[in-house]
Amino acid sequence: MRVEGLVFAGTAVFFAVLTGVYWFTSYETAGSTMLLLTVGLGLIPGLWLLWWSRRMTPRPEDRPDADPSHGAGVVGAFPGPTAWPVTIAIGAVLAANGIAFGIWPAVPGFVLVVLAACGAIMSGRPRP
Repeated sequence: MRVEGLVFAGTAVFFAVLTGVYWFTSYETAGSTMLLLTVGLGLIPGLWLLWWSRRMTPRPEDRPDADPSHGAGVVGAFPGPTAWPVTIAIGAVLAANGIAFGIWPAVPGFVLVVLAACGAIMSGRPRP
């Protein structure tokens, strides 16, 4: 987790420098505020990951003396290929069209999104 925390913290430092450069070259408040908020998007998860990395036993990725064989083994179970992500996307498009065209495409879109999300969750569960 230390490596990931350093990546996020490095992103926050990059955007902090970029915010300062942007502010002093443009004096534009809206863009500077958005860039400053982007610093928080890197800082919050970065500090959280660094804080937890000190309390955990080091993973093989975090140890400098680690060998590639230390990370070998079972990674986890992943679901097979299904049509549920496409079904969720179609439902989301219908639901978003409800903003422009009224309620008639939005209701079936929301129903399709809920059903497809339930199907995706159930397909990812291990079977006995």
